[in-house]
Amino acid sequence: MYYKIQLSNFKKQLQNRYVKLVEKSNSYRYINESISDLAAFKAMKVLEKLNRFRYLNREVID
Repeated sequence: MYYKIQLSNFKKQLQNRYVKLVEKSNSYRYINESISDLAAFKAMKVLEKLNRFRYLNREVID
């Protein structure tokens, strides 16, 4: 039970981080291109972790 709560909290944390990074990337797109690119790169890394987590979580549940 505890592990399910911990996993769901981790998933929410990754999703929130991804959304914030995408918003930061979009808001800095025309102001400062390097900040936008860095935020987009970090968002891609977080999305990769999120996809990996979803895949592994699916294996644990099934």
